[in-house]
Amino acid sequence: MAAHTVDTEVRRRYKRPPTAGRPRASDDAENPQQWHRGMTLIGTISLFIGTRSAWTQGMLSDPPVAAVVSVCYAGILACGVLAFAVRSRRALVGVDAGVLVLAVALVVCGYWLNHIGTDEGVLTAQAANQIAHGRPVYGQPWPWLFGTSNSGLTKTMSGSADYTYGYPPLTALLAAPVHAILHTPAAATLVTTGTLIAGAVTLWLLLPAPWRSAATAVCLGFGILPGYARSGYPAIVALALLIPVTVYWPATGAGERLGRSGVLRAVCLGAACAAQQLAWFFAPFLLIGLYAVRRGELGARPAAAVLARFAGVAALTWAGINAYFAAQGFSAWLHGLLLPLTQKAILHGQGLMGISYYFTDGSSRLDYYSYASELLLVGLLAATLLFARRLGTALTVLPWLSFYLATRSQDGYFLMMTPLWLAAAAAVPSSALAHAWQPRIPRLTGRPAKAAAAMALVTPALLCACIAAASPPPLRMALTAHLTGRSHAAVTSVTVRAANITGTALTPHFASRVGQGASNWWTITSGPAALAPHSTAVYVVRPVGGHRALPGVHQRMYLIAVTAKPMTISTARIEVTK
Repeated sequence: MAAHTVDTEVRRRYKRPPTAGRPRASDDAENPQQWHRGMTLIGTISLFIGTRSAWTQGMLSDPPVAAVVSVCYAGILACGVLAFAVRSRRALVGVDAGVLVLAVALVVCGYWLNHIGTDEGVLTAQAANQIAHGRPVYGQPWPWLFGTSNSGLTKTMSGSADYTYGYPPLTALLAAPVHAILHTPAAATLVTTGTLIAGAVTLWLLLPAPWRSAATAVCLGFGILPGYARSGYPAIVALALLIPVTVYWPATGAGERLGRSGVLRAVCLGAACAAQQLAWFFAPFLLIGLYAVRRGELGARPAAAVLARFAGVAALTWAGINAYFAAQGFSAWLHGLLLPLTQKAILHGQGLMGISYYFTDGSSRLDYYSYASELLLVGLLAATLLFARRLGTALTVLPWLSFYLATRSQDGYFLMMTPLWLAAAAAVPSSALAHAWQPRIPRLTGRPAKAAAAMALVTPALLCACIAAASPPPLRMALTAHLTGRSHAAVTSVTVRAANITGTALTPHFASRVGQGASNWWTITSGPAALAPHSTAVYVVRPVGGHRALPGVHQRMYLIAVTAKPMTISTARIEVTK
């Protein structure tokens, strides 16, 4: 009884008034919504990530930059307080603008401290230099660019590496005048960093006010995309150009008119495709979505006419940017544009290919990962057409699913276009696709039938992936490692007894792997170039430089043997007894 009395007293004292927590109409007009505050806080918090490392580096090499970073710390804290304290929408939008300014300042500081670029940046800078001097860009190997530790190297399954420019020309074109003025290899990274900032500001201005700080976080916060921009990735330019294409994309061609905005979107799409190949994968999904929306509004023939005009403007833009380079040397230009798709680069990434690369002894059917990736892309395109009302809102995410099954499935392919995800989430509600056209297929009604159809579209891709992952390695390898001196601190050579268990002649190339990355190719000092079907041979292979340091106690070193035709990989652990 006493407990009941106490409980009643507590309820009476702390009971809220009937209207508490329920904003009145006048309050709603003055006070920003709570989720807008949350977005502002997320944008603010994202600026902390990576800021300390920039400050630390600045204190070592450029104290004035560190001082600017310290001021930015104060600004971040002030924005955090204001995000809670302000009471009107206009004031909170002002805080969002402050977060954007701080983000830009931090990106500029990061660029000032690190602007040399990685392999993509130095290749683009060299291409810009070639353009500035009227020399060919495509088909020209530049091996001297890869002598620095900052420059990565894309190794191929044929035992070589790629030293040529393998991207569309727009980023190099933009960097050419910058290079001519500044005479620095950092011209490419300056273009990509400036383009990222411009894209972030564009997205910030185009999105509804509550979403703007989220745009700041995704584009400039978290330290991810600014890092790619400082490295000189041409995909950053493609991203910035795709932002105005994606925001409110269902409005393109409304009323059977492209108008200025529609033409601008088409120009940006064509330019994005002329900047980096990732835009190629987004374009067909966008075209399918546009056709479905316009056909639901206008009918088949008017929708096709609108889509043709839109695609035509985009194609003309792409062709205009590429015309000069195609005229210089059509074959070399075409080879360069298709290089990322045809080069057969060594396995790398976080996708399904890791089963064969990291967790088993290899696979004799790596090509099936590529088949799986292609089939999944086709299946997703078909699914977008069949279920446009449901999947149309996700067409900024769907293209990147296919990369998870590819032999090159590194995370950059997934995350560099994530601002487009935000653009679609904020500006393309499901209601915008409520009346989109979907083909009528007999008996394809109800959730079970649609789920079965969707599963049928992706099943071929999954089967190919299973074949690649389940296939055994083509070579059975027994290794004998030879170590240096008394300390046994490095491997000087490895004797490999390799048995080809397949019915195909194989030309193996050897490298070592500790963790996720492969070394440069080892030299074959003894053994046949090609290993005949169902035969055994002994190879002696030597690492670059004559020795390979042994890993730590809890790490493992592997020898990998790869072939290009067919694409295979075989792995064996280098056992070391000290």
